[in-house]
Amino acid sequence: MDWLYDLLILYKGRVRKKLSNLFHRIKAYIGRLIFPLYLFPIKLVTYSLYYVLKLLIKALIWPFRSFRNLFKTVTTFALLLYIFFSLLVISDYLSSNYGHYSKFLCGYGLNKVLNNSVVRIIGGYGEGSGFFISENQVVTNFHVIEGEPYPKIIFSDGSFISPEKVVGDKNSDLAILYTRENYPDKVLPLMDPVEISEREPLIAAGYALGTDLKGGVTIQKGEFAGFRYTRGSSTNYIQTDIDLVEGMSGGPLTDKCGKVVGVNTMGLAGLSLFITANQINFFLPGFTDKDIEKITVDPTTPEGAVIAFYTYLKARKMEDGFNLLSKAYLQKTNFEEWTNRFTDILDVEIMGTRMVNERKNIVFVKFMTKNWVNEEINYHYYEGTWQTVLEDGVYKMYRSNIKEVFDPGWEWFYEI
Repeated sequence: MDWLYDLLILYKGRVRKKLSNLFHRIKAYIGRLIFPLYLFPIKLVTYSLYYVLKLLIKALIWPFRSFRNLFKTVTTFALLLYIFFSLLVISDYLSSNYGHYSKFLCGYGLNKVLNNSVVRIIGGYGEGSGFFISENQVVTNFHVIEGEPYPKIIFSDGSFISPEKVVGDKNSDLAILYTRENYPDKVLPLMDPVEISEREPLIAAGYALGTDLKGGVTIQKGEFAGFRYTRGSSTNYIQTDIDLVEGMSGGPLTDKCGKVVGVNTMGLAGLSLFITANQINFFLPGFTDKDIEKITVDPTTPEGAVIAFYTYLKARKMEDGFNLLSKAYLQKTNFEEWTNRFTDILDVEIMGTRMVNERKNIVFVKFMTKNWVNEEINYHYYEGTWQTVLEDGVYKMYRSNIKEVFDPGWEWFYEI
């Protein structure tokens, strides 16, 4: 193996000699380039132009030296041209389908997120949609809850709650419903400031046609058309070509990544307007309950006690309603059993009350209820009497004789 060792030593010596020669040549070249110093700028420009032109001439001549070189050149040029136009197509695709290349990986699972986060808003006089902007804040349009003191929030799983507090601003057409519990998994992020690219695809979500249409959230896609402003109003809007329909008001308008850019507000065929998302944070500090419908109760009279009882059921204030039951009534029930009787009641509307026996404190009452059963609203109609009893300074519910009325005629709604 000595010969192999000698061969390696010889090879190393030759490599070392070649590297040494290369180093000295580079050193000499740099010396000629730099010195004298006053000629260095001229040499730098001249040498640069020389080598660029030399390389360019070689590149131009190379394809014509042989048929093989020409074939390689044409093939390479065609491939580069194909890649260039492919990038143009991809760029246009990303622009028209995502708005921006950074949103290319967004959108996966967005439908599932919207189905989980968007809620129904049900009032006594209107229906719409809403979504969580924080763990206990649901935003919707003011016109959805206008005239309704106790709207209901219905989740995608069919359960519902009554908000603890409602505030809003009629002029901006926005309202916030505060929940008693927190729902961190349902929060949708707001884009503030709102930045949308030209023709960027946007997604509107809401419960189309309200409770008349069963099933999950309706999700519609469209393109951003521009920002719009109305005369005499400080509210800004986003215009798209999405067809918003009744029931979707108050739902979110999002980009491909699920960031909320607007609130569904109004729509005509092929045109719709959305309050920009940054308006929520702008108007929120000034929201009050000034324009929110209010109902006061006074159970210091028999009729007032009956009205208060059904008002508490309407508001889902079950503890207050339970406290209006008399001691005698409580002997045959408890809070859990009593509240289970009304688990599906969304709303109660009292048609009227009148005294029928003042000596025994008996009150006639006529009312209707909205019940949420299997994702549908069922209407029930009742009439009858409540006997009340004075306890602790207020009248409480003692004995009832309430019966359901099936298929009432029109006159039932007007006769008390």
